Amino acid sequence: MNYRRCGRSGVLLPEISLGLWHNFGTADDRAQNVAIIGRAMELGICHFDLADNYGPPPGSAEERFGHLLQQEFAGHRDEMFISTKAGHLMWPGPYGDWGSRKHLISGLDQSLRRMKLDYVDIFYHHRPDPDTPIEETVEALVQIVRSGKALYVGLSKYPPALFNRACALLSEARVPCLLHQFRYNLLDRACETGMLPAAREQGAGAIVFSPLAQGMLTGKYLNTPTLPPDSRAGRSDSIFLDAAKVAADAARVAHFQTVAREAGIPLTQLALRWLLQRQGVTSVLIGARTVAQLEDCATAANQPPLSDELMAQLNQEAVPS
Repeated sequence: MNYRRCGRSGVLLPEISLGLWHNFGTADDRAQNVAIIGRAMELGICHFDLADNYGPPPGSAEERFGHLLQQEFAGHRDEMFISTKAGHLMWPGPYGDWGSRKHLISGLDQSLRRMKLDYVDIFYHHRPDPDTPIEETVEALVQIVRSGKALYVGLSKYPPALFNRACALLSEARVPCLLHQFRYNLLDRACETGMLPAAREQGAGAIVFSPLAQGMLTGKYLNTPTLPPDSRAGRSDSIFLDAAKVAADAARVAHFQTVAREAGIPLTQLALRWLLQRQGVTSVLIGARTVAQLEDCATAANQPPLSDELMAQLNQEAVPS
């Protein structure tokens, strides 16, 4: 595993990080979760990305991870870089959502209890709040670091202007933004016009999620009359990927599959290696339902660069239609 410096900081992150958005909820197999985390550690994947609303149901991914860390992986805490987030709806009433000081501090306290941790390595505000002043949100993040409940702070899905303002306020408080987390893949390059260059300009790292477009860039949905029942799109609790989304992007995925086949590189590998070669990307967050999926994704790290010709072809073809 290669490790990359995270912005202007002392933190090194693996090129491939493991996100627990799905596959670590109440209904998921515990033994499989143990195997995935254990194999990730063996492969050098030491960054585990969570949020308070991951599961399903919300909170269950943190609870599962906390139990595994306390039992199967006791003694390995200092080898791990653990993140969590708050900012999405978690409990009823006026304080269970968004970006107030009340919500962020209460949310992190609940996350720490679920994971049985004294602190996380990085705590993110999970999404911008259109109503709470950014000064209040930043003050809460600063307070969290100074309290010792998080070593670093990050921001997720912030538009460039608000991200720049938040970074300026954090810098004034001498608690810089370590990471900006946002979506980026061959099918969705919107971040290239704002979020990615803003992270570089602010000296923050960039960690990207949905690198395989929730499985579409593995090619598993091509030439299948029905959705695989165990796939993301086939799950009844999947709210971001369904048959309509698969059908809408099928032609573009098929084209990338052809490019990958001609290059002699599996589509999954091509999609991840393309991301790792994009300027400013620190780490790529993958999800894994099985150890085999984890190993397949991890293979994309520490690979020779894709040729200029192949990168140029992908860059041209990846532009949204």
